[in-house]
Amino acid sequence: MQALFAQSPLVFIAVTFVLALLVGSFLNVVIHRLPIMMEREWRAQCEEIAAHPSPELPEGRFDLVAPRSRCPSCGHQITALQNIPVISYVLLGGKCSGCGTRISPRYPIIELFTAFLSGVVAWRFGFGWEAAVAIAMTWTLVAISMIDIDHQIIPDSISLPLLWAGLTLSLFHPMPGAEYLFVEPTTAIAGALGGYLSLWSIYHLFRLITGKEGMGYGDFKLLAALGAWLGWKMLPIIIMMSAVVGATIGILLIVTRRHERSVPIPFGPYLAAAGWIAMLWGPDIVNWYLDLMG
Repeated sequence: MQALFAQSPLVFIAVTFVLALLVGSFLNVVIHRLPIMMEREWRAQCEEIAAHPSPELPEGRFDLVAPRSRCPSCGHQITALQNIPVISYVLLGGKCSGCGTRISPRYPIIELFTAFLSGVVAWRFGFGWEAAVAIAMTWTLVAISMIDIDHQIIPDSISLPLLWAGLTLSLFHPMPGAEYLFVEPTTAIAGALGGYLSLWSIYHLFRLITGKEGMGYGDFKLLAALGAWLGWKMLPIIIMMSAVVGATIGILLIVTRRHERSVPIPFGPYLAAAGWIAMLWGPDIVNWYLDLMG
Protein backbone atom coordinates (compact mmCIF):
# COMPACT_ATOMS: atom_id res chain seq x y z
CA MET A 1 0.00 0.00 0.00
CA GLN A 2 2.81 2.41 0.85
CA ALA A 3 4.49 1.65 -2.48
CA LEU A 4 1.20 2.31 -4.30
CA PHE A 5 0.77 5.68 -2.58
CA ALA A 6 4.39 6.64 -3.25
CA GLN A 7 4.22 5.68 -6.93
CA SER A 8 0.71 6.99 -7.65
CA PRO A 9 0.15 10.50 -6.23
CA LEU A 10 -3.40 10.62 -7.62
CA VAL A 11 -4.34 7.49 -5.66
CA PHE A 12 -2.91 9.00 -2.48
CA ILE A 13 -4.79 12.27 -3.06
CA ALA A 14 -8.06 10.39 -3.73
CA VAL A 15 -7.74 8.24 -0.60
CA THR A 16 -6.88 11.33 1.45
CA PHE A 17 -9.93 13.14 0.07
CA VAL A 18 -12.30 10.30 1.02
CA LEU A 19 -10.74 9.89 4.47
CA ALA A 20 -10.98 13.64 5.06
CA LEU A 21 -14.69 13.55 4.19
CA LEU A 22 -15.20 11.13 7.09
CA VAL A 23 -13.04 13.26 9.37
CA GLY A 24 -14.96 16.36 8.31
CA SER A 25 -18.14 14.66 9.48
CA PHE A 26 -16.54 14.09 12.89
CA LEU A 27 -15.30 17.70 12.95
CA ASN A 28 -18.92 18.80 12.68
CA VAL A 29 -19.52 16.92 15.95
CA VAL A 30 -16.46 18.52 17.56
CA ILE A 31 -17.46 22.00 16.41
CA HIS A 32 -20.98 21.59 17.79
CA ARG A 33 -20.36 19.67 21.00
CA LEU A 34 -17.03 20.88 22.39
CA PRO A 35 -18.28 24.41 23.23
CA ILE A 36 -21.34 22.88 24.93
CA MET A 37 -19.08 20.51 26.88
CA MET A 38 -17.00 23.49 27.98
CA GLU A 39 -20.08 25.46 29.03
CA ARG A 40 -21.39 22.48 31.00
CA GLU A 41 -18.09 22.30 32.84
CA TRP A 42 -18.12 26.05 33.52
CA ARG A 43 -21.72 25.91 34.73
CA ALA A 44 -20.94 22.97 37.00
CA GLN A 45 -18.09 24.91 38.55
CA CYS A 46 -20.31 27.96 39.00
CA GLU A 47 -23.09 25.86 40.52
CA GLU A 48 -20.71 24.67 43.21
CA ILE A 49 -20.50 28.30 44.30
CA ALA A 50 -23.91 29.71 43.40
CA ALA A 51 -26.00 26.50 43.51
CA HIS A 52 -27.82 27.78 40.44
CA PRO A 53 -29.25 25.05 38.16
CA SER A 54 -28.80 25.11 34.39
CA PRO A 55 -31.60 22.92 32.96
CA GLU A 56 -31.18 24.30 29.43
CA LEU A 57 -27.97 22.31 28.91
CA PRO A 58 -28.07 18.59 27.96
CA GLU A 59 -28.29 16.19 30.88
CA GLY A 60 -26.35 12.95 31.26
CA ARG A 61 -23.27 11.96 29.32
CA PHE A 62 -22.42 14.45 26.59
CA ASP A 63 -19.05 14.29 24.85
CA LEU A 64 -17.61 13.74 21.38
CA VAL A 65 -18.70 10.08 21.35
CA ALA A 66 -22.03 9.93 23.17
CA PRO A 67 -24.93 10.39 22.81
CA ARG A 68 -25.62 9.41 19.20
CA SER A 69 -26.27 12.32 16.84
CA ARG A 70 -29.90 13.40 16.72
CA CYS A 71 -32.03 15.93 14.91
CA PRO A 72 -32.08 19.09 17.06
CA SER A 73 -35.75 19.68 16.14
CA CYS A 74 -37.47 16.32 16.73
CA GLY A 75 -34.76 14.26 18.45
CA HIS A 76 -34.74 11.61 15.71
CA GLN A 77 -31.60 9.47 16.10
CA ILE A 78 -29.42 9.62 13.00
CA THR A 79 -28.53 6.15 11.71
CA ALA A 80 -25.19 5.15 10.23
CA LEU A 81 -26.63 5.19 6.70
CA GLN A 82 -27.98 8.70 7.30
CA ASN A 83 -24.56 9.88 8.48
CA ILE A 84 -22.49 9.21 5.34
CA PRO A 85 -20.62 12.44 4.55
CA VAL A 86 -22.27 14.53 1.78
CA ILE A 87 -24.03 11.52 0.22
CA SER A 88 -26.60 11.19 3.00
CA TYR A 89 -27.33 14.91 2.86
CA VAL A 90 -28.02 14.69 -0.88
CA LEU A 91 -30.14 11.54 -0.62
CA LEU A 92 -32.19 13.02 2.22
CA GLY A 93 -32.74 16.19 0.21
CA GLY A 94 -31.16 18.22 2.99
CA LYS A 95 -34.00 17.38 5.39
CA CYS A 96 -34.46 15.29 8.53
CA SER A 97 -36.05 11.92 7.73
CA GLY A 98 -38.08 12.13 10.93
CA CYS A 99 -39.68 15.56 10.88
CA GLY A 100 -38.66 17.03 7.54
CA THR A 101 -36.85 19.99 9.10
CA ARG A 102 -34.21 21.40 6.80
CA ILE A 103 -30.63 20.41 7.70
CA SER A 104 -28.12 23.24 7.54
CA PRO A 105 -25.90 22.98 4.44
CA ARG A 106 -22.89 23.91 6.61
CA TYR A 107 -22.44 20.21 7.51
CA PRO A 108 -21.69 18.93 3.99
CA ILE A 109 -19.82 22.18 3.27
CA ILE A 110 -17.45 21.57 6.20
CA GLU A 111 -17.00 17.95 5.10
CA LEU A 112 -16.20 18.95 1.52
CA PHE A 113 -14.00 21.85 2.64
CA THR A 114 -12.02 19.58 4.95
CA ALA A 115 -11.61 17.03 2.17
CA PHE A 116 -10.53 19.69 -0.32
CA LEU A 117 -7.90 21.16 2.01
CA SER A 118 -6.62 17.69 2.85
CA GLY A 119 -6.37 16.84 -0.83
CA VAL A 120 -4.34 20.01 -1.44
CA VAL A 121 -1.97 19.01 1.37
CA ALA A 122 -1.60 15.51 -0.07
CA TRP A 123 -0.83 17.02 -3.49
CA ARG A 124 1.64 19.51 -2.01
CA PHE A 125 3.72 17.10 0.08
CA GLY A 126 3.09 13.69 -1.46
CA PHE A 127 2.99 10.47 0.50
CA GLY A 128 5.03 10.62 3.69
CA TRP A 129 5.30 11.94 7.23
CA GLU A 130 5.00 15.58 6.18
CA ALA A 131 1.63 14.95 4.55
CA ALA A 132 0.42 12.99 7.58
CA VAL A 133 1.21 15.69 10.14
CA ALA A 134 0.11 18.51 7.82
CA ILE A 135 -3.26 16.82 7.23
CA ALA A 136 -3.74 16.36 10.98
CA MET A 137 -2.93 20.02 11.51
CA THR A 138 -5.37 20.98 8.75
CA TRP A 139 -8.21 19.12 10.48
CA THR A 140 -7.35 20.84 13.76
CA LEU A 141 -7.34 24.31 12.17
CA VAL A 142 -10.75 23.68 10.58
CA ALA A 143 -12.24 22.80 13.98
CA ILE A 144 -10.61 25.83 15.66
CA SER A 145 -11.84 28.21 12.95
CA MET A 146 -15.46 27.08 13.03
CA ILE A 147 -15.67 27.07 16.84
CA ASP A 148 -14.22 30.58 16.94
CA ILE A 149 -16.70 31.76 14.29
CA ASP A 150 -19.64 30.26 16.20
CA HIS A 151 -18.66 31.12 19.78
CA GLN A 152 -15.64 33.44 19.59
CA ILE A 153 -13.54 31.07 21.68
CA ILE A 154 -10.55 28.87 20.89
CA PRO A 155 -10.65 25.90 23.30
CA ASP A 156 -7.45 25.19 25.22
CA SER A 157 -8.25 21.51 24.79
CA ILE A 158 -7.40 21.95 21.09
CA SER A 159 -4.83 24.77 20.96
CA LEU A 160 -2.58 23.51 23.77
CA PRO A 161 -2.22 19.94 22.39
CA LEU A 162 -1.48 21.54 19.01
CA LEU A 163 1.27 23.61 20.67
CA TRP A 164 2.81 20.63 22.42
CA ALA A 165 2.57 18.54 19.25
CA GLY A 166 4.60 21.14 17.38
CA LEU A 167 7.27 21.22 20.07
CA THR A 168 7.36 17.42 20.21
CA LEU A 169 7.76 17.10 16.45
CA SER A 170 10.78 19.38 16.60
CA LEU A 171 12.59 16.68 18.59
CA PHE A 172 12.60 14.49 15.46
CA HIS A 173 14.42 17.10 13.37
CA PRO A 174 15.96 16.36 10.96
CA MET A 175 13.70 13.59 9.68
CA PRO A 176 14.72 12.16 6.28
CA GLY A 177 12.24 13.22 3.62
CA ALA A 178 10.37 15.52 6.01
CA GLU A 179 12.66 18.45 6.70
CA TYR A 180 10.09 21.09 5.78
CA LEU A 181 7.70 20.79 8.73
CA PHE A 182 10.05 19.32 11.31
CA VAL A 183 11.93 22.45 12.43
CA GLU A 184 14.70 22.19 14.99
CA PRO A 185 13.82 22.53 18.70
CA THR A 186 15.35 25.99 19.17
CA THR A 187 13.41 27.31 16.17
CA ALA A 188 10.19 25.74 17.45
CA ILE A 189 10.62 27.11 20.98
CA ALA A 190 11.46 30.56 19.64
CA GLY A 191 8.40 30.34 17.39
CA ALA A 192 6.13 29.43 20.29
CA LEU A 193 7.48 32.24 22.47
CA GLY A 194 7.45 34.78 19.65
CA GLY A 195 3.94 33.83 18.58
CA TYR A 196 2.48 34.19 22.04
CA LEU A 197 4.36 37.31 23.11
CA SER A 198 3.81 39.19 19.84
CA LEU A 199 0.00 39.11 20.08
CA TRP A 200 0.16 39.46 23.87
CA SER A 201 2.10 42.71 23.42
CA ILE A 202 -0.31 44.00 20.76
CA TYR A 203 -3.25 43.12 23.00
CA HIS A 204 -1.94 45.06 26.00
CA LEU A 205 -0.78 48.00 23.89
CA PHE A 206 -4.22 48.25 22.25
CA ARG A 207 -5.94 48.02 25.62
CA LEU A 208 -3.64 50.68 27.05
CA ILE A 209 -4.43 53.08 24.20
CA THR A 210 -8.15 52.41 23.73
CA GLY A 211 -9.22 50.85 27.02
CA LYS A 212 -10.72 47.93 25.04
CA GLU A 213 -9.69 44.34 24.43
CA GLY A 214 -8.77 43.77 20.79
CA MET A 215 -8.48 39.98 20.87
CA GLY A 216 -8.59 36.99 23.21
CA TYR A 217 -5.94 34.84 24.81
CA GLY A 218 -6.95 31.96 22.57
CA ASP A 219 -5.45 33.86 19.64
CA PHE A 220 -2.12 34.11 21.51
CA LYS A 221 -2.07 30.36 22.08
CA LEU A 222 -3.01 29.59 18.48
CA LEU A 223 -0.19 31.73 17.09
CA ALA A 224 2.18 30.15 19.62
CA ALA A 225 1.14 26.72 18.30
CA LEU A 226 1.70 27.81 14.69
CA GLY A 227 5.12 29.17 15.69
CA ALA A 228 5.99 25.86 17.33
CA TRP A 229 5.08 23.97 14.16
CA LEU A 230 6.56 26.29 11.56
CA GLY A 231 9.29 28.16 13.44
CA TRP A 232 9.73 31.83 14.27
CA LYS A 233 10.67 32.78 10.70
CA MET A 234 7.09 32.16 9.54
CA LEU A 235 5.52 34.40 12.19
CA PRO A 236 5.82 37.71 10.26
CA ILE A 237 4.13 36.13 7.24
CA ILE A 238 1.31 34.68 9.35
CA ILE A 239 0.71 37.92 11.25
CA MET A 240 0.81 40.06 8.11
CA MET A 241 -1.51 37.85 6.05
CA SER A 242 -4.02 37.36 8.88
CA ALA A 243 -4.05 41.07 9.76
CA VAL A 244 -4.52 42.25 6.17
CA VAL A 245 -7.23 39.71 5.34
CA GLY A 246 -8.96 40.16 8.70
CA ALA A 247 -9.00 43.95 8.43
CA THR A 248 -10.22 43.84 4.82
CA ILE A 249 -13.07 41.44 5.52
CA GLY A 250 -13.99 43.27 8.73
CA ILE A 251 -14.22 46.61 6.94
CA LEU A 252 -16.29 45.08 4.13
CA LEU A 253 -18.71 43.53 6.63
CA ILE A 254 -19.13 46.84 8.43
CA VAL A 255 -19.50 48.86 5.22
CA THR A 256 -22.11 46.44 3.85
CA ARG A 257 -23.82 46.52 7.27
CA ARG A 258 -23.59 42.77 7.72
CA HIS A 259 -21.76 43.23 10.99
CA GLU A 260 -22.21 45.77 13.77
CA ARG A 261 -19.15 47.89 14.53
CA SER A 262 -19.48 47.15 18.27
CA VAL A 263 -19.56 43.35 17.77
CA PRO A 264 -16.08 41.76 17.82
CA ILE A 265 -14.93 39.74 14.81
CA PRO A 266 -13.15 36.44 15.58
CA PHE A 267 -9.47 36.59 14.59
CA GLY A 268 -8.76 32.86 14.94
CA PRO A 269 -9.97 31.86 11.45
CA TYR A 270 -7.63 34.40 9.84
CA LEU A 271 -4.68 33.15 11.89
CA ALA A 272 -5.58 29.57 10.99
CA ALA A 273 -5.87 30.35 7.28
CA ALA A 274 -2.59 32.26 7.25
CA GLY A 275 -0.88 29.47 9.20
CA TRP A 276 -2.19 26.85 6.76
CA ILE A 277 -0.90 28.83 3.77
CA ALA A 278 2.47 29.35 5.49
CA MET A 279 2.64 25.62 6.21
CA LEU A 280 2.31 24.81 2.52
CA TRP A 281 4.03 27.70 0.79
CA GLY A 282 5.78 29.76 3.48
CA PRO A 283 9.36 29.50 2.16
CA ASP A 284 8.15 30.12 -1.39
CA ILE A 285 6.38 33.29 -0.24
CA VAL A 286 9.52 34.46 1.58
CA ASN A 287 11.71 33.83 -1.47
CA TRP A 288 9.21 35.59 -3.74
CA TYR A 289 9.17 38.62 -1.44
CA LEU A 290 12.96 38.77 -1.24
CA ASP A 291 13.24 38.53 -5.03
CA LEU A 292 10.62 41.26 -5.40
CA MET A 293 12.55 43.54 -3.06
CA GLY A 294 15.77 42.83 -4.92
